[in-house]
Amino acid sequence: MLIHGLRAVSVLEGLSYLYLLYCSLYLKRVLGDEHAIDTPGMIHGVLFVAFAFLLFLCWIRKKLSFKDSALVFMASLVPFGFIWIEKRLHKKPA
Repeated sequence: MLIHGLRAVSVLEGLSYLYLLYCSLYLKRVLGDEHAIDTPGMIHGVLFVAFAFLLFLCWIRKKLSFKDSALVFMASLVPFGFIWIEKRLHKKPA
């Protein structure tokens, strides 16, 4: 059950990261909207903290090894890394 929650938050966090990149690159830099990243940034921040907390819980409760936890965390820092995370965690038992 914990792994399923981590997978769901990972996808939401990854999609919010992509939307935040769109807002920061296009809306803020190209169109000049200085407040374009306020709300998406806050949403992404909350989702990232939730993701990190769930990942920590998975590691502490031995659902994931330290190596897997570190790889999943590093993948979350890369755009489209959530796709790799989803494939990797799909194989893990809940």
